[in-house]
Amino acid sequence: MSGNHSQNFDLAMAMVEAAAKAGAHAIKLQTYTADSMTLNVDSKDFVIQEQDSLWHGEALHGLYQKAATPYEWHARLFARAAELGMQAFSSPFDENAVDFLESLDVPCYKIASFELTDIPLIRKAAATGKPLIMSTGMATLAEIQQAVECAKDAGCEQMILLKCTSTYPASPENTNLSTIPHLRDAFNTQVGLSDHTAGIGVSVAAVAMGATVIEKHFVLDRNAGGVDAAFSLEPAELKALVDESRRAFAALGKVTYGGSAAEEASKHYRRSIFVCNDIQEGEVLTSENLRIVRPASGLEPKHWDVVLGKKAKTSLPAGTPLSWELFE
Repeated sequence: MSGNHSQNFDLAMAMVEAAAKAGAHAIKLQTYTADSMTLNVDSKDFVIQEQDSLWHGEALHGLYQKAATPYEWHARLFARAAELGMQAFSSPFDENAVDFLESLDVPCYKIASFELTDIPLIRKAAATGKPLIMSTGMATLAEIQQAVECAKDAGCEQMILLKCTSTYPASPENTNLSTIPHLRDAFNTQVGLSDHTAGIGVSVAAVAMGATVIEKHFVLDRNAGGVDAAFSLEPAELKALVDESRRAFAALGKVTYGGSAAEEASKHYRRSIFVCNDIQEGEVLTSENLRIVRPASGLEPKHWDVVLGKKAKTSLPAGTPLSWELFE
């Protein structure tokens, strides 16, 4: 949900309901206040300088004030999600947020990319014993290793690492999905994608690369605004993501050659050698009276050169599938 609720509770509740209707398995909030995220000081260090940022020129404190999800909303949003069959949890951005979320008995925690190097926060969340989903945007292998070891040492036994590109929006060219299987093998854990690109193509491709979790920002109407609206999915797009990622996952299967059981009947419609013009007993088999056509009732095409020049043992009407006993 991020901050796309624009601090309108009714809108936030409608987002939960729309996400459930679209088939999402879970919805994640963000748990912080502007004061827990940054300092309210007049300094360019606390103003977004990047020209290509959606939030260029905004003070961090003011941006987080607009985007924060009020703590008093959490319990009601979580309860509504549960009623609709969704998991509901959050990203804590400080240790007090973990304590607050523990009071709501969340099922797991998400550590955001920018917090992956906040070792005390990871230690605090991991100490709850609940699963962690950790986003790895910007992180080196060494930084990921440190976060993973911290989580395990603190008591986390289940974790998922998300490949992420921490630009907003992100471009497909900078997404590097090939990292996903490497990340999985390097840390022997489930992996996923926190996707800030437009559309659903990158997320569906990630499933084919081994992702088992997809995180996408969500909005009811991009044109209505919201701090993350530009790279968020609308309800119809989220439903498409759910449907297409499910298809992609189902299609992974296993290494298979020779056709599946479902394809067995289709083999009948391969090509084989048939009589195409009536052949008299003793007549020579040639390319004029034989053809390679569908279906596969006759000899396989690989025998074509062997068959040519042989003599028919009996009369063969057009449409006869050729077999070894029909010629000398």
